[in-house]
This record gives sequence, C-alpha cells and structure tokens, in this order.
Amino acid sequence: MKIVTVVGARPQFIKAAVLSRLFRQTPGFEEILVHTGQHYDDNMSEVFFRELEIPAPKYHLGIGSGPHGQQTGRMLEAIEKTLLETKPNLLLIYGDTNSTVAGALAAAKLHIPIAHVEAGLRSFNRKMPEEINRIVADHLSTWLFAPTDAAAVNLRHEGRPEAAIHLVGDVMFDAAIHAGAQADMPLLRESNLMPKNYVLATIHRAENTDDPRRLRAILEAFANLSAKYPVVLPLHPRTRAVLAKNPEMESLAQKLRLLEPVGYLSMVALEKNARLVATDSGGVQKEAFFQKAPCVTLRDETEWVELVENGWNRLAPPTDAASITRILEAALAAPLPPDDPKLYGGGMAGRRIVEILKKAKSAT
Repeated sequence: MKIVTVVGARPQFIKAAVLSRLFRQTPGFEEILVHTGQHYDDNMSEVFFRELEIPAPKYHLGIGSGPHGQQTGRMLEAIEKTLLETKPNLLLIYGDTNSTVAGALAAAKLHIPIAHVEAGLRSFNRKMPEEINRIVADHLSTWLFAPTDAAAVNLRHEGRPEAAIHLVGDVMFDAAIHAGAQADMPLLRESNLMPKNYVLATIHRAENTDDPRRLRAILEAFANLSAKYPVVLPLHPRTRAVLAKNPEMESLAQKLRLLEPVGYLSMVALEKNARLVATDSGGVQKEAFFQKAPCVTLRDETEWVELVENGWNRLAPPTDAASITRILEAALAAPLPPDDPKLYGGGMAGRRIVEILKKAKSAT
C-alpha cells in the first residue's frame, strides 16, 4: 500500500514519527512524506525530524505562512500536483491544521481514500479555524481514527458511518512513551530551572495572539505569577512578532523566562519537570497529562474534555488577568488527580491504526 502522508506543523511531526516508524517496520507499506512548510524554521520543523528520526520528506512544498485562504489554496494546488505524480492508494492526514484540510480536499477531488488520525475532536466553536478544518477533514475521510470515546461519539452524532469510525487511542501518547526516556535534561540546567518549581507556558493560537485584550490579560497573569514561580515561555514566532510591535506587552513578557522554540525532547523535559503547564495548545494539554503535570488551558473551551472531567486540566478563558491568575494559583495549590493509564489508548494507538490499514490492504 502506497501512502502519502501530509504534515506541516509541530504536532503533526510528532504524530507522524509514530506511524512512520511502524510503516517502515511493516512489510507491504510504502510511505511518501509531504511537508507543506506550514511550520518552516529550524526550531519549529527540522529539529523534530532530527530528534524523532523521521525520514526526510520526499516533497517539501515550501508554502510558508500567510492568510488562511491564501495558505490553504497554495497548499491545495501543490498537494494535488504531488498526488497526481505519486498516485497513492491512500492519503494520511493528522489533526486540524490548514495542511490537514488542504490534503483532504486535494485527495477527495482525486477520489483518493483518506485516513484521518485524531478524528472527531470538537470544541464546538466555529470561530476557530481548526474547528472548520476538523469537520471538513472528518466528512471527507474513509477511515476516522478517533483518540477518545467523546471523539467517536461526536462522529456518530454527525452521521458518519459506524464502519468508518475506529476508536484507537492517541498516537501522541505513543510518542510520549517513546520520548520520555530520551528527554533533554540539559535545557533545565542551562536555564537554571529546578524540577517542579516553575510554570511552563505556551501561547500561539490566533484567537489569543491577534486579540490585544486577551494577550495582555494572559501576559499580566503570567507576570503576576512570576513573583512566586519562574514562568518559562518558549516563544512561538507568531507571539514574538506581536510582542515586537507592542512595547507594553513586550515589557510584561520580559518578566518571564523567554526561550526560543524548543525541540520535542526538550519540550518533554520541560513538561515532565514543570509544576504546572499553562497553554492554549491542543497538543500540549495532552503532553502535560502524559508527563503527569497539571494543566491550565487559556481558551474558552477545549476539545480534550476528558482531561477537564478527570481533573488534569482547567479552563481559564482569557478575559482578564485577575481571573486567569486565580485559576493558575488554584491549580498550583491543588493535589494531583488520580491517574488513568487507559486514557488515550495506553500507548498502542499506532499499532492499532497499522493493523486496521493492513486489513484494508488485504481486502483490496
């Protein structure tokens, strides 16, 4: 079975590492990796390929950043050309980025079956571009690999065929298990950080970075917290660009421990040793749970509802600094909730996906 895998952003590189490794180990699979270039600098892209031993992409489309319509349109054109050249049996996509939806649209128009890893997630907020991308990808896909019970239920509610829905768990958990023993500890020493005595933060979603009121509230809350704990903030390029244009926000950010974007193994080390993680990232919410760090999500909602229900995650809508600070302090003071080792598939999601695709290959 010839598979074209489309990736473009940090979380997708991590997920792709799991399945790419298994495809290389399983006879009968040929994977062609296509990198759209959505994340393109070394710290957001190439470092993940090196650390996670992902084969170099056969096709690097070099699309880069831009408005959603422009970026998605350019990806769609380039992916279509690649699919016409490679003639795969299957297109594999991950998550909810513009790379995901562009891959799904290109394959659907060429009548190439689609497998969507991380299908069925819903925030029920269609103002988020990621929510639109998820819905479109799910309704074009033949195989829907759901990471959670809630995701599978969402797909059923939207009328997707039962035969298409496969509850497999989360490949990010597989990746976390593989990476945990290799976590890059020198970064903690170089940054003068004591284990379980700092807060790790990440901010990158457009709903926060492009709204000055929300971003200012987040940074003020982090500055408030920094009087008690160091707040470590690896700066996403989008966030750095906003700060560079706003002296007031830049001044608040200077009260934090600012880092360049870090590789996956360094991020795992930071998560594993953090007293608390504060993020607006979908992937980092789960990574925090995998490394047994409590999390506060700086959004109005989350697609990972089971983490909130189990007490590992708290929502902090970034409306004002005082309310965010209260939620952060409450999370820091609370005891760790009970662990659920079966949540997200227990580290076997990748193997389940490969077995399902093997059966599909045998049936054709």
